[in-house]
Amino acid sequence: MQVDWGHFGHLEIGRARRPLMGFVAVLSWSRQIFLRFYLGAYMENFLRGHVGALTAWGGCPRVALYDNLKSAVLERQGSVIRFHPTLLALSGHYRFEPRPVAVARGNEKGRVERAVRFIRDAFFAGRRFTDVDDLNAQADAWVIGPAGERRCPEDEALTVHEAFEQERTRLLTLPGNAFPTDEVKAVCAGKTPYVRFDLNDYSIPHTCVARTLSVVASLDQVRILDGQTVVATHRRSYDRRQQIEIPEHIATLVAHKHQAAAHRGTDHLVQAVPTSRELLTQAVERGEPLGRTVRALTELLEAYGVAELTAAIADALGRGVPHPNAVRLALEKRRQAKAAPPPLAVPLPEHVKRRDVRVRPHRLDDYDQLMGGSPDDE
Repeated sequence: MQVDWGHFGHLEIGRARRPLMGFVAVLSWSRQIFLRFYLGAYMENFLRGHVGALTAWGGCPRVALYDNLKSAVLERQGSVIRFHPTLLALSGHYRFEPRPVAVARGNEKGRVERAVRFIRDAFFAGRRFTDVDDLNAQADAWVIGPAGERRCPEDEALTVHEAFEQERTRLLTLPGNAFPTDEVKAVCAGKTPYVRFDLNDYSIPHTCVARTLSVVASLDQVRILDGQTVVATHRRSYDRRQQIEIPEHIATLVAHKHQAAAHRGTDHLVQAVPTSRELLTQAVERGEPLGRTVRALTELLEAYGVAELTAAIADALGRGVPHPNAVRLALEKRRQAKAAPPPLAVPLPEHVKRRDVRVRPHRLDDYDQLMGGSPDDE
């Protein structure tokens, strides 16, 4: 068989502009054509074209001719050729010999060159289609119909389809499993629950951020794996700069953020008033909601301060009433005993509150040790 790519312009898909490439394979005697269109001529599509052609023919020829395209030949010095290792793996799987033509000798694979021109003129010119799947469905019908009904150049008494039925019996038997053609790429998930693949962002569970994951993509599906575990499966998009999301990923992230905010409030309260931990523990054991209790005590902390709240919590615990209302009553009793005015809480935004965070000064002895204990002369 002879194999080549044909370029058929570009397709606009949303904000993306994708090259429309036609993979063409021709059996040398019967001239049977296999035609499949892809959005790009990268290696995985090159493999998909081969697997599709051999599957459609029901067998494999013994030799495949190529020009010196990068998917087949990495380096060439005269007759010394370094093949692409993936192509060698493909040829070993199906047991055919990859054979590149000589440099600047396209006539050595003239059958596929003429087939590409034939496809441009007889099939693609003026063709209307909605997407690549529709175009490939029309291509399959054309290969079976007009392309298969033309006369075979090697025996004009036969059509191409009739000649192919004779040639099919001489093809090598296909192995039991097809060669893998999925795209596999390592991706690094950042702080946001998305990974980027082929110009688009795909959502992942928030538990997978800041990790190296694997993307395994077919023509219509994107799977994201953490090791051997599939953490997300998406329909593949050929648009650009799109966020493809699974609603559960976003809903779980929102719930996690709300839970984290509640934990931050608890940590802040316990750090300011350590005795509040015991009150919270006893309150939860009695069925009180933790979030509401933390919010109530935090409001009292902002209104009365650390010292007063610490004393009021000790009073409530001493009376065996671990409830914010008991703490509030103790605070009011202490205020009235001191004849102090009622506290006026001034609500402040979070970024202003951070400015008043108490900073513990550090000893400067370490700096003296770094300087070797020598005094600063300046």
